[in-house]
Parts: sequence; structure tokens; C-alpha cells
Amino acid sequence: MTTLADQMKRGLDAPICLTWELTYACNLDCVHCLSSSGRRDPRELTTDEAIAVIDELRRMQVFYVNIGGGEPMLRRDFFTIIDHATTSGVGVKFSTNGTYIDTDAARRLAAMDYLDVQISIDGADAATNDLVRGQGSWDTARRAMDALAAADFGEFKISVVVTRENVTQLDDLLTIADSYGAQLRITRLRPAGRGADTWHQLHPTDAQQRDLYHWLLERGDRVLTGDSFFHLNALGDPLPGLNLCGAGRVVCLIDPVGDVYACPFVIHDEFRAGNVRDPGGFAAVWNSSELFAELREPGSAGACASCGAYDACQGGCMAAKFFTGLPLDGPDPECVSGHGAAALAAATTAPRPDQDHSRARAHAAAAAVPVTLGRR
Repeated sequence: MTTLADQMKRGLDAPICLTWELTYACNLDCVHCLSSSGRRDPRELTTDEAIAVIDELRRMQVFYVNIGGGEPMLRRDFFTIIDHATTSGVGVKFSTNGTYIDTDAARRLAAMDYLDVQISIDGADAATNDLVRGQGSWDTARRAMDALAAADFGEFKISVVVTRENVTQLDDLLTIADSYGAQLRITRLRPAGRGADTWHQLHPTDAQQRDLYHWLLERGDRVLTGDSFFHLNALGDPLPGLNLCGAGRVVCLIDPVGDVYACPFVIHDEFRAGNVRDPGGFAAVWNSSELFAELREPGSAGACASCGAYDACQGGCMAAKFFTGLPLDGPDPECVSGHGAAALAAATTAPRPDQDHSRARAHAAAAAVPVTLGRR
């Protein structure tokens, strides 16, 4: 009998989850930013081009799109774009640092249908959060949450990237979400973008990975994970969600200039499938890309073939392997059986992210962040 996972491995007629980074512009400088955002790219899609993409997604019957950045609300046409999407029947979930959600914006968002808002924080207190996201970002995010609650927005999301600094705060983060009638969403830290420079210092330890697994087993019905942690399934009972890499099969990314990548976490030329400005638009990329066709072919267990847990974890995350210099058919760098640690020790070089949109700053400051974190 063909399972749902088997069908998804072969690819679908349209992505279940499409991530669309509207802009690389951002007012923050988070040390783990997947897209190294900061400066706007002058080539980013125009308003008319963005509207055309939405119309195409509607024709493909894409149910909803994850909009992010950068900070998507920095685009002057932000509301024009999401208004067109939601009134066209394409649901929107957008991620924001909350800077531009004031009373008026919160009321406007609360009046819209088919819209979900996700506020990003990375700690249950300012001290932990601001080390990663920047001074004052904690207070800014909380003001945005207060504004959404006051506007009766409903169940917005609070999104947290799990690090070794905040993994012990998950209960506190869940309490914060409950206090707003919000839902906690936790995702895995990937070594992409600026995260390539901080992953080794910030990703959870082996012991913390196990603690996280048991925490999710106990509270998984109250927490969203976006299928981030299927590599932990090797520890025992499966966590909720799919245990497969959906890159090019059920998910993909459109970046601000229209480039389409197999996965939101691998913005690199090796995983670029095309551009929405190419003939045939996004549909042609999704349906005809050689890269996507290759990703949809049955894969080999590779170095994991002899491991009895392969069926549970499927070898883990492609992006985590790629940006740590591990082969794509090798073990996940955070393999709970220890195979990833051994592979990392033997790895020589890792690919660098292709693009850096960070605002001009001393990169030594970024390198100093782990030292500050270490004292905790």
C-alpha cells in the first residue's frame, strides 16, 4: 500500500508549503538569520510581479504561503500583496520581528481573513533573546504581541528557533504563548546564512537534543514544529509530523528576486531550480525543473544504510548536512546515534552561503557573540 509519505517523496502537483521571502531588507541583524538579511536587493520583484505570482499560486491551488524576509513589513506594498492573496483565496502566514505592528497595523491585520501572524523571539526573557536578535528586540516583539491581543487578532503564533541557550526555557515560552491565547512554534537551528558562522556554538548539545525530544513527546499536541525535528525520531516513538525531507517535493522557496530554491534553508546555487521571471513562471519551475526531478527520485540511505534507525529519521536534514560539509546521503550532523559527530570530525570544508545581504558591520562583532553566550 502506498503511504502518504511515499506519495510526497515523488512530489506533488503544487507545494503544500511555499515559503516566499518578500525582501532581504531588515531592521535587525540576527546572528542565525537564514538569508543573511539586512539590505534590500534592488532587483526584488515589483508589486505587479508579486501579484502575478499570487495569481499563479491560486491557479495551482496552493492553499497558503509562508511570507517572510528579511522583515516583510518593510515593503511599502506589503498590505497590497497580502490583501490580494487573502482575497484571492491564497492564505498567508507571515513571519515578522514585530517592529511595525502597532495599534493601527494590528487592527488592520485582525480584520483580514485567511491570515496568520508569526512573531519571532528567541528566548523567554530579554537577556537570552537579545543576544541573538539584537538589543531591544525582545521588548519590541512583546509590544507587537500586546497590540495583536488588544486588537482581538486571535491565535497568532510565537516562533522560536531552538538553541542551546533557550532550550531550557521551552516551558516558559509555552507559558508566554498561553498568556496571549497564542500558539508556540519551535523550529530547528540550521547552519545557513549567518547561522553558518554561529551554528557550532548555538545548536543544542546531544543531551539537550534528548531533552527536547522528550519535551515534544509530552507537549507535542500543544506545539507546532513544522516537521523540524524528525531527526530525533531515532530516539524512539515518532514525533508528530512527516519524517522526510520535503525539499522540491512538497516545499520550496521563492526569494525576493524571484529565484526558486528547493528548500528555504539552502539558499545556494546548487539548489536553485529557476526563477519566476523565466518563461512559464513558477509552475514551470515546479513541474519541469531538473533539480526537482532529481530530488523526487528514490534516494539511497548511503552511509546510513547500516543504521537500524534510518526508517525513523530518514537521514535527517539536507540543509544541515550541506552547510556543515557532510554528504547529502550521510548522517545528520545532529544524529542522535552519534554518527553525525564522527562525520563532522572528519569533514574538511563546508560550502559557504552564496549571498550576504547583511548591513555593513564589523564581522568580528558576530564572531564575538558565541563568546558572550558561552559565559552563560
